Amino acid sequence: MPEYRKNLGLAELVSFGVGGTIGSGIFVVPGIAAALAGPGSLLAWLIVAVSATCVMLSLAWATSKYPSTGAFYSIFSKVFSKRLSTTVVLFYVIASVFGVATIAAGIGQYVSFFGYTDVLWLEIAIVVMFGTINIIGVRPSGSIEILLTILKTLPLIVLSIILVPYVQKDNFIPFFTESKTDFLKAVIIVYWPFTGFEISAIPADETRNKKDVFTSLVIVILITTIVYLFLNIALIGSVGSQLLASSPAPLALAASRVFHTSGKAMAVIGIIAMLSALNAYLLAASRVLQNVSFENRLPLLPDISKSGTPYAAIIISTIAGASLLLFSNQFQYLATISVIATLLPYIFLCACAIKLFDSPGIRIVAGIGLVSTLAILLTSFL
Repeated sequence: MPEYRKNLGLAELVSFGVGGTIGSGIFVVPGIAAALAGPGSLLAWLIVAVSATCVMLSLAWATSKYPSTGAFYSIFSKVFSKRLSTTVVLFYVIASVFGVATIAAGIGQYVSFFGYTDVLWLEIAIVVMFGTINIIGVRPSGSIEILLTILKTLPLIVLSIILVPYVQKDNFIPFFTESKTDFLKAVIIVYWPFTGFEISAIPADETRNKKDVFTSLVIVILITTIVYLFLNIALIGSVGSQLLASSPAPLALAASRVFHTSGKAMAVIGIIAMLSALNAYLLAASRVLQNVSFENRLPLLPDISKSGTPYAAIIISTIAGASLLLFSNQFQYLATISVIATLLPYIFLCACAIKLFDSPGIRIVAGIGLVSTLAILLTSFL
């Protein structure tokens, strides 16, 4: 029976993690969060950064103990029943598929920055294209991911630096809005740009050195946190939360206010970023779906092609993500569903770390991740 091929190194793992994290969220959510909580949305970014870091460390420790492609099931099944483990993993598959649709919808929003309005078929075509690339093999998918990750991350850092001289103290006043409910909504939607770091751990059996999984997770969360906090301070400080909230493409708006011709360039970078995230999420959805299908002995889905890809799982993930694009005009709802469905596996990952390790330090970190993530999940239903 064909098996996964060990074609991935540290660079590919980091790029998949950064690719999955720095995607459509950071190019759209700053405007949504600013509309909800004004300058106080910066606190939401900080709260979520702490929570996501604790979840990441819990995953890193657990994956180091039980490395496997699909990651989650091999961890959950050591602590919970087979039925519960399967259910939680399927929530992650749902989250990933909704993530694919959300990212593709985000691409459509940035394409509309150029004046195009009928983008549905373009969004679907892009999903199908990356599904095809993933079927061909993880090596071309990984190589594309490295290139796209570099092309999207460096410009975000440059934009942050360029905006610093335009930061004004008045743009941070008043810091808090009167509505606590809106701030909680901002925390929930801000979690969307932080989800995806776990993709570094998912293709464990396809890596040449499984120790790279832990290292890649740490690198991914460090890059993500630094870029997000620095960028959002620069965005709100230079443009102001009200103006930022008025645009479906807030980064392009901020860039155009500094250099009138740079808005379109930033829109292109946004599209590149979302292409990268789309590729990463398809990899994640297909590997997790294949793994849980294999563990439950479902027909067809566990199969791996001669090129080392779970082709049936990739096809299903691609079709499901493309189908959800019929609701692409409901970006905020697609993103929220993806976040909620992702938070449940995050909670269980933290619970697993608490059960699997005796170290007080690990348990404290995992406990912080569990409580903060659970609080955000419960808040989303209020």
